[in-house]
Amino acid sequence: MNETIPRNTGAEVSHPDETLFGRPLFRDPSARALSRVGVVDVGSNSVRLVVFDGAARSPAYFYNEKIMCALGAGLSESGVLNPEGRIRALNALKRFQHLAQGMGLPSLTVVATAAVRDASDGDAFCAEVKRETGLRIWVIDGEEEARLSAQGVLLGWPGSYGLVCDIGGSSMELAEISGGRVGRRVTSSLGPLKLREVKGGKKGRHAHIKQTMAQLQEVMGPQRDRLFLVGGSWRAIARIDMLRRGYPLHVLHEYRMTARSVTATAKFIAERDIEELRGACGISNARMSLVPLAAEVLTRLVSTFKPKDIAISSYGIREGMLYEQMPQRLRDRDPLIESCRFAEAKDARMPGFGKSLYAFIHPLFKSVPEPRRRLIKAACLLHDVSWRAHPDYRAETCFDNATRANLGGLKHSERVFLGLALLHRYSNKREGTRFADLYDLIDEADMRDAEILGKAMRFGAMLWMTQDAERGTLRWFPKKKLLQLRLTPDMVPLFGEVAEARFMSLAASLEASVEIKQKR
Repeated sequence: MNETIPRNTGAEVSHPDETLFGRPLFRDPSARALSRVGVVDVGSNSVRLVVFDGAARSPAYFYNEKIMCALGAGLSESGVLNPEGRIRALNALKRFQHLAQGMGLPSLTVVATAAVRDASDGDAFCAEVKRETGLRIWVIDGEEEARLSAQGVLLGWPGSYGLVCDIGGSSMELAEISGGRVGRRVTSSLGPLKLREVKGGKKGRHAHIKQTMAQLQEVMGPQRDRLFLVGGSWRAIARIDMLRRGYPLHVLHEYRMTARSVTATAKFIAERDIEELRGACGISNARMSLVPLAAEVLTRLVSTFKPKDIAISSYGIREGMLYEQMPQRLRDRDPLIESCRFAEAKDARMPGFGKSLYAFIHPLFKSVPEPRRRLIKAACLLHDVSWRAHPDYRAETCFDNATRANLGGLKHSERVFLGLALLHRYSNKREGTRFADLYDLIDEADMRDAEILGKAMRFGAMLWMTQDAERGTLRWFPKKKLLQLRLTPDMVPLFGEVAEARFMSLAASLEASVEIKQKR
């Protein structure tokens, strides 16, 4: 008999041995770090191992491996798991178990979705896996799959609202999220592997997709907010959309699409040679074979629900399982700030100085809105984590890390802003770098603000003292265009030639006159 996952609503886990992880992942809700944990997702198309580590509220991918097994291929007709896929999946799980042992993980948590739950030999497969590897497979139903995928989105976008659509090989799930909670949810058979087996060719398939989507709309009701797309086929379509647009930042998480771009990309896919597209986008053969079918589903999904915008999520079931275990106090933290705090604690020369640096430069940014304020906090926490890089490449390393790192809760434009600020932490100029094509993702005003933030950190870092030392103060008078620096007696020796040059560079970016005073 297939086993289902017990749920945790966010309260403290009172009986940790009854959870799918077999142990509490977050013993102390105030803890900042996650004890390393491994999750395996046995899907209809792929089997993936992810080992999470890092900040408790924003887990990073310590290890990530996917093997395309196509367990669900032919399932609609045969009623059983694909025999070749079953062998591949078992071998993948054996490999993953050995990897976990080598990493010192206490156990692996394995979940299976549509193919295993629908196949008549699903129970036999789970028993075989248990016998051969010792791994216990938790089989989840469609609504639970939808709920966990939606919780994965909430891990990256706290408090977000909209419609989450998770597509696998054999199924497609929908779930609504609002105010940090998962609401209505539903499952369907609109996975590409299942669509291959629909009778009547392209015309029959389109009619089936249209009818099924109408039924989903009846259950879910109007969903005109953001559409979050979860799943490998959606990510493959996003890669192709990037190729079609010539989009410069190849980070899938938080990539945005519109209804118009979905239509254009579906047409682009239909008109191009699939093999050429596969090579240009780095998509596997197994995944690429499903993309045209997934594009048909996405086109109908968007035309049916008419979302205001569309966001790609790299977070799904696996991340949702971690979110499931988090007490509410942990869920309420900002994943961006938490990941930056973790990076500072792990890699900065003086952990904790980021908070002091933020307090010092804050007078320059008193009137900024909260979304910008959190980026300023993040920049201050990250300002020194790349100090090991060679000085000639440190600025570019900072930009590279900010724009491509596994950071949750960041739009692409915010990644570029953060990257530019950290670049200017080490360099007065941004021209001549290999990232110039990314600058177009933000406007001139934001580029200037990023430069000011970077130069403020560049100057503030020169006044590095003990944690409790009084560093003096900055004051900014925007109407007068006056930048004032008040130095404490202990701070005067630190204000040498280099520090003064950096202060004047900051003033130049502000187009300000300066006034330097000494406190008594």
